[in-house]
Amino acid sequence: MSYKCSRIHHPPAIAMTRAQQFQTAVVYDSYDITHPPRHPGSGWTRFVCISDTHSHIFAVPPGDVLLHSGDLSMNGALDKLQVTLDWLKTLPHPAKFIMAGNHDRSLDTNYADGGTLPRPDYIKPKHIIAARQLVRSKALRKAGIVYLEHEVTTYTAQSGKTYTIYGSPAAPFYSIGAFQYEADSEAAKAIYDRIPASTDILMTHTPPKNICDLSRKNIHAGCSVLAERLEHPDLQTCRLHIFGHIHEARGVAVREPTPENPSRRISVNAALPNMPLPIIVDLKD
Repeated sequence: MSYKCSRIHHPPAIAMTRAQQFQTAVVYDSYDITHPPRHPGSGWTRFVCISDTHSHIFAVPPGDVLLHSGDLSMNGALDKLQVTLDWLKTLPHPAKFIMAGNHDRSLDTNYADGGTLPRPDYIKPKHIIAARQLVRSKALRKAGIVYLEHEVTTYTAQSGKTYTIYGSPAAPFYSIGAFQYEADSEAAKAIYDRIPASTDILMTHTPPKNICDLSRKNIHAGCSVLAERLEHPDLQTCRLHIFGHIHEARGVAVREPTPENPSRRISVNAALPNMPLPIIVDLKD
């Protein structure tokens, strides 16, 4: 297994375009946000990757598909979630796939009445009901937004190519938060065993261990169970894995081609707080 991983440290305002180009994929992790790279044209799909927006609004380049890999809100409050959803509705991408993260407490039923987690005072039982209805509302669907919570869906590109997309909001326990599990546990294995073998685009909130997961404390904070699942033979054709969670590890890792996946696997930590520049991934259909 061989990966190359890079991180951006210069601000978007002065960024030079930097691309990793392959026969079936082009990745941009540095570019001028006011003049994003041109779409490669027919037969290609542009995925714009973001994560950890935490109720803030960012400049986002256009594309065919927007992927948001969790932490939609700042603290899980319903009004903070609403801010993000209202913003996402304004973005021009025809298809937008989103999911929760550990900050999105109002979307985790473990905070509801009868749940297993202590609910903060600013989240009421009615807020959890409202939040979970909101992310699956007709208004969001009309705006092209699909919410995923341990679920699979598909996206059909203009070329007719259909991508299978799976999203999981889970992450190893760090502090009180949503959708968390004990690291290296049977619960973790059960979560990632649910990833379908046909997955082309994988969205998780946590990184896998040792892939764009280095924390400011110099600790690889990703999930080893997820990393092991990604090595299983039935996921070798997964072409794009997007995650976030570890803000300071924003970057791209590209796996070398394998017989099972000659197109390579691209792993993207798309967390925006430390570098507010979405990562663009163009895939040949």
